[in-house]
Amino acid sequence: MSNIKLFESKQIRSEWDETKQRWCFAIIDVIEILTESHNPRRYWSDLKRKLNSEGFSQLYEIIVQLRMISSDGKKYITDCADAKGLLRIIQSIPSSKAEPFKQWLAQVGSDRLDEIENPELATQRTRELYKAKGYSDNWIEKRMRSIAIREELTEEWKNRGVKEQIEYSILTAEISKAHLV
Repeated sequence: MSNIKLFESKQIRSEWDETKQRWCFAIIDVIEILTESHNPRRYWSDLKRKLNSEGFSQLYEIIVQLRMISSDGKKYITDCADAKGLLRIIQSIPSSKAEPFKQWLAQVGSDRLDEIENPELATQRTRELYKAKGYSDNWIEKRMRSIAIREELTEEWKNRGVKEQIEYSILTAEISKAHLV
């Protein structure tokens, strides 16, 4: 179920938000697809009011306004959200088209909570994902070992006082140089 192509052939406008370094998506495009509304702007306006009245106070923190090209070829300020924000908004849309996606979100959330309780499940999930992508068992085993070694190494660096991301980058670069020699 994690391969849902919710938006299939429908176009969702997206823009790179330079200030936050993330992709953002036009909320009304998603609403139009999920609700089949003839007036998705009005639907979005009503939904914002409803969410705000229900106590979703972070709504305006997840919305960014970006200039996007409209169907008339002109650029207009458009309410957008990153993937996380868009997922939160989709949860609030009562639509049969959104239901499979909501079920998938619930399953992913449940799986991650299970992994918190039992971290071995996360390792198993990672192996299954690599297998599904067609990697050999030998490659998967090497990859899993390299991840474990890297985690041990970065933990050791942390214990020895490495704090800044740039320090980790420098140490990683030095190891790469030594490995090539």
